[in-house]
Amino acid sequence: MLTVELERFILEDLGEDDDSTGIVPPVAASANIVCKEDGVLAGLDEALQVFEYFGLSLESHYADGNPIKAGDVIMTITGDAADILRGERLALNFLGRMSGIATLTRRCVSRAGNARIAATRKTTPGFRSFEKKAVKLGGGDTHRYDLSAAVMIKDNHIAIMGIEGAIAAAKKAASFTKKIEIEVESVEDGEKAASLGADIIMFDNMAPDRIAEGVARVKKINPRVIVEASGGITMNNIGDYARAGVDVISLGALTRDAKWLDFSLDMETSK
Repeated sequence: MLTVELERFILEDLGEDDDSTGIVPPVAASANIVCKEDGVLAGLDEALQVFEYFGLSLESHYADGNPIKAGDVIMTITGDAADILRGERLALNFLGRMSGIATLTRRCVSRAGNARIAATRKTTPGFRSFEKKAVKLGGGDTHRYDLSAAVMIKDNHIAIMGIEGAIAAAKKAASFTKKIEIEVESVEDGEKAASLGADIIMFDNMAPDRIAEGVARVKKINPRVIVEASGGITMNNIGDYARAGVDVISLGALTRDAKWLDFSLDMETSK
């Protein structure tokens, strides 16, 4: 995390006149950050940077991506009590949000068989890079970080340009280093996209049995085409989509539905 980015987060939390911490006397203290439920750890690096910014001494007991259990002490912080309190909420927010995403991602990965689990751009403005990082730490794929990462032709592109026009325009405009992905809602449109040379075909909001048919038919046209499933996919039905034979399953749920993992900071002053 860049220093300027870190300072923006710190300023947001401290505000203009931090009387809450200002009343704390200058005493030495130590604190443990404790995980209160099982999950996958993410956000540790960011939490460490927060406390390091305030000049505190740190000892971490785990690494990002590690499985953790309720009661585990994630890190120990020592130094000025007020500075520990200044970093507490921001550090816990990083840990809670990112670990929640990593935990949900890991659970989805465990049910997906050989299919790759991927995120979407349904992320919190200003926090996308951290949410995408958490997906990766959970064993998932980050997918596109932004609109410049690949050419993705969606339903509204098709409504304006048609499948043929959109793919033709993409081939002319995009660098050879970028893949062309198209979102379709029928097997027939998937076949058309495969015949026109799309690199990735996303079957969107389709039942698993229809997607299985689509996979067979587009792979017959181009065995190297990547097939993705998206839309309405949850922990409960992810196995059905994996069994349809897709290469990738993308879920907005990884960031939209992830429950924060619970952490607490417990502090003691030096006697």
